[in-house]
This record gives sequence, structure tokens and C-alpha cells, in this order.
Amino acid sequence: MRLETLLPLGKVDPGLRAPETPMDLRSVAANAELLEEIGYGGLAVEETKDDPFVVLTLAAAATRQLRLSTAVAIAFPRSPTTMALHAWTQQKFSGGRFTLGLGTQVRGHIRRRYGMDWHPPAPWMREYVRAMRAVWHTWQTGEPLDHHGQHYDLDLMVPLFDAGPIEHPDIPVHLAAVNTNMCAVAGEVADGVRPHPVCTPSYIAEVMLPAVRRGAARSGRSLDGFRVAMKPLVASACTEEELQPKIRDARARIAFYASTPGYRAAFDHLGLHDLATDAKELSKAQRWEELPDMIDDETLDRFAVIGTHDEICDRLLERYSGVVTDVEFSIAISPGHHDRDRETLRNLASVVQGADDAAARAEIVGKSARRSPTIDPGETAGV
Repeated sequence: MRLETLLPLGKVDPGLRAPETPMDLRSVAANAELLEEIGYGGLAVEETKDDPFVVLTLAAAATRQLRLSTAVAIAFPRSPTTMALHAWTQQKFSGGRFTLGLGTQVRGHIRRRYGMDWHPPAPWMREYVRAMRAVWHTWQTGEPLDHHGQHYDLDLMVPLFDAGPIEHPDIPVHLAAVNTNMCAVAGEVADGVRPHPVCTPSYIAEVMLPAVRRGAARSGRSLDGFRVAMKPLVASACTEEELQPKIRDARARIAFYASTPGYRAAFDHLGLHDLATDAKELSKAQRWEELPDMIDDETLDRFAVIGTHDEICDRLLERYSGVVTDVEFSIAISPGHHDRDRETLRNLASVVQGADDAAARAEIVGKSARRSPTIDPGETAGV
């Protein structure tokens, strides 16, 4: 299993609140060096308050082996040709360490934040990735650019704007997804899928991956190298006392996601229809402080991996090693505990990245040895 983390270190998922320590662009190089030194395999950057491609350039300049990913960059506000150039430059500068993670954003943001017309995202993303790959193909081979579809007509590439071939032209593309239409598109045109943190192992195995396989079958693609990259909901701390506020944060995050219509399918899958409906009503009324109390212990255990630092590795692997190939785990170095925390993170990286991903690979291609549906922790009687 591959391990990566997000910047800024110790980040809380977007939508709930900002990280306790905001991104400091001047610290990116040092943080990237730290991750590489303690053995983390990769670094991912979201597109929220800073340009992810600038951040990754800073990280690439300071490292030699660390994988670098957008998790995710928003596709539609950029033309496929613009995104192609961002990714091509990153791949060239990093020496082949870059993965392009793409997301769609919801209708309100496309219209009101980016000032664009909105279209159904799955077919739009399918064409977007194909158009972007057409640009890459032209740059690498010199063949004429020739993509024509519903959203994009691309057939002009003059020498001044031709980026030319690079040493590592096969840039992996991962698509953020929750619902089956986007999962199918990922199987059809992408190299991986990024489930949202509310996607439980059973939802990934029983809903998302069958859709990925349907998409791959549509285009006659193999899923042998396909990856499932995820940042699970994790609550972890050094001691039980320090863990309690992390658990409350996890309750708040689950409730916030339950209130969001785009994630409804993951809650419906577990029979949590009423929870999602009630959470949506509280969010409409902006009664945010009441949301965490909606999440009882059973629901918490279904969605979050909880444990002290000496427990969290085993619990992460137990929960996700059967369906996930790449796991993201946010970290923080505590003031006054620098050496202790570095050693903890070094051990975590060693254990997680030493785990075999054969079970997840079999699940992706539909050859899992499981004889019964995936059961999420907390779904069994008495838990």
C-alpha cells in the first residue's frame, strides 16, 4: 500500500474549518524534505486557498523521490489544453513523479464562483480527459491535434505553443468520485479513482468498483494498474485524552458530509437516509453546532478510523487494505515532541507501505476471494 499526506501538515478536511496552521508557502520545501526523510511515499495538495501546481513545484524542487499529486485540482474552470500544460510541466520538472488528480465541483461553484455554464459532470469529465490526452499525444508524437466533441473542438497546435516530448509522458490521471456515473468514467478514461472520505469499504467494494469495472469494459481497458487513492476519516493522537477532541472533530465532519447532497449515496448505502435528511435541514438553518451530536458511536465507527498513535496503523490496514491501494494520512509535528512524532510517523510509513495491496488489486479487477459482502466495522450486531 502506498502512503501520502496532504499539505499543510495536520490539515483538517475542507468544508468544516480551516487547518489550525494555514499553508505557509515558504515552508513547503522543508515539509516535503521532512516527508521524504521519514519515508512517506507521496505528497498531495488540494486546490483551495493556494495554487496546487505552484505548491507542488516547490515540493518537487526540494525532493528526489517523493510522489506529487493534486488531490484534487478543479478541472472545468481550465480548458483541457491549459490543464495539459500544467501537468506536462509538473511531470517534466519532477522527473516523472506527478499524478494529476481531477475534481468537478458542484453546480453552485461552477456557476457562481467560476462564472461558467454548468453541464452534467460525468460526460463532461469523460470528454475533458480525452481532450487533455489528445493534447499530450500531439506534444509527445508530433501528430496533428484532432479532438472533436460536445464541449471541445481542438485542432490547432503551432510550434510556438507545442510543449514537445518529455521523458515520462504517461501521466496518471485520478478522478475524485462518489457516485457511480463518475466511477464509471474513471474506469473508462482514467488511471485511478479518489473516493471521498465518507466512502466506506463496503461502498467502495459494492458500489464504486463495480461501476469502475463497467466503465473499463465499455472502453475495453485493463484495470491491472488502476489505483484507489483515499484520505480516510481518521482520529488519532498520542494519548486517549488528546484523542477526545479529535473524535468530536470526526463527528462534526461526518455530520457535515451527511448534510451535503452530493455525498448522499454513501449514507443511503448504510441505511442512514434519515440522518442525511435531518443533517441537511440543520445545515439549511445554519445550526452547525448541533450537527456533531447527531453522530452516535455506531455511526462514528462506520465512517472513522479511531485510535492512539500506537493503534492507528493496524486499524487503518484492517479497514482499508482490502479496497484501497493508496492511503492519505494527515500528520502534524507537535511543539516540544519533534523527535517522538518523527519516529511515530517513520514507523507508520514503514508499516503501511510494507502492507501487501494484493487484496485491493483483486477487488479492483473483480477477482476478490471474498465470499460474502464487505462488512464495515460497526455494521455487525452488538457493536
